[in-house]
Amino acid sequence: MAQGFGRRDGELYAADVPLRLLAEAVGTPAYVYCAETMRERVRRLDDALAGIPHRVHYAAKANSSGGVLRTLRDAGVGVDVVSGGELFKAIRAGFRPQTDIVFGGVGKTLREIGEAIAVGVKLLNVESEAELHLASEMAVELKTTAAVGIRVNPDVEVETAHEYIATGDKEHKFGVPLDDAERVARVAMALPGLALQGLHMHVGSQLYSYAAYREGAEKLVALAKTLRAAGAPIRYLDLGGGLPVPYAPNEGEPDLAAYGAVMREAVAALGDVELLVEHGRYLVAASAVLVTEVLYRKHNGGVDFVVCDAGMTELIRPSHYDAYHHVEPVGAVTGQVTADVVGPVCESGDFLAVARTLPDVQPGDLLAIHTVGAYGSAMASRYNARGFAAEVLVDGNRWAVVTQPEDYTDLVRQDVESPQWQET
Repeated sequence: MAQGFGRRDGELYAADVPLRLLAEAVGTPAYVYCAETMRERVRRLDDALAGIPHRVHYAAKANSSGGVLRTLRDAGVGVDVVSGGELFKAIRAGFRPQTDIVFGGVGKTLREIGEAIAVGVKLLNVESEAELHLASEMAVELKTTAAVGIRVNPDVEVETAHEYIATGDKEHKFGVPLDDAERVARVAMALPGLALQGLHMHVGSQLYSYAAYREGAEKLVALAKTLRAAGAPIRYLDLGGGLPVPYAPNEGEPDLAAYGAVMREAVAALGDVELLVEHGRYLVAASAVLVTEVLYRKHNGGVDFVVCDAGMTELIRPSHYDAYHHVEPVGAVTGQVTADVVGPVCESGDFLAVARTLPDVQPGDLLAIHTVGAYGSAMASRYNARGFAAEVLVDGNRWAVVTQPEDYTDLVRQDVESPQWQET
């Protein structure tokens, strides 16, 4: 469930701003974020890790909107990026490469590796021996030394909501296999232009059990001790992200005290190390709702449909992950209906909720789709030539558009009307 949203006199508010006012001002569909929810999540995470050297790095892949990045920067976190585009956006939002930015990602291009090394990111987490050689060549060419970490695939089993968000099994594409990690790390130690300063893992997302964290961390700590004995100055232990958020009303918040205990065990076992954690969903998911207008009511083949102006182009998680998002009307609505909440996209997979019991909304009513701050706008598309929706940031009784909605001209802005043909 989104946090920072509540009812006053029957109307749903974001902090102190009515959602109806925002819909009237910017149109629908629109993503609405509560800044204080993000700040509160940062405070909770820092409190859970209090007493050990650590830095929270926001995983920008969850949502790289400029308004979200600036809010989290001001809250004191660093950032974890996985592409050149995210690196560009993070620097534009005010994150400092040398102290704030960790660059990961399984398929970095030569250009992206060069950009990361040129700006001097805090840590470049590499995922293969081949990538190490490219990083070395680029660092030598730039006449600098790049701080690198090795992402290790710790080969642990995780209990998570969907197979697509588990990343720590040996059959996944991520990281260097554990049984080859020492050899690859020694390659990094020997290559010119590189300083092996960290070990990294990320075992998956939506992890309510911390057994995989503990098992993976123990393996990384053992490897770090071996590498330190061989002369590697391992400064960073990067244990990734994965903390869960509740999407359904009956789901609970994660046990941060238990999570913090696992992190402390790892730091204590290794010693003289800065813990890095890279949470995305946990920091932003609950901060936002997607506001959409009901366009039509239909009854086909024994099924009631609520047809909205938002769909899989604004929120693909229900279709892609079979994910649940709580749906409620913005205004006071009486009665009840069990219906599929669907969008306008020409796909049978275009739905936001299936067989959901909700108030008996009618055309013109507004709905709020909860917990869309992570992997909502970040995974949006222009399918069916639908422009990206507006993003609005609310802070107390203030609000501002932080991403303008696209219009038709935005959809053709990069079209080349008179191509310059080349002959071979």
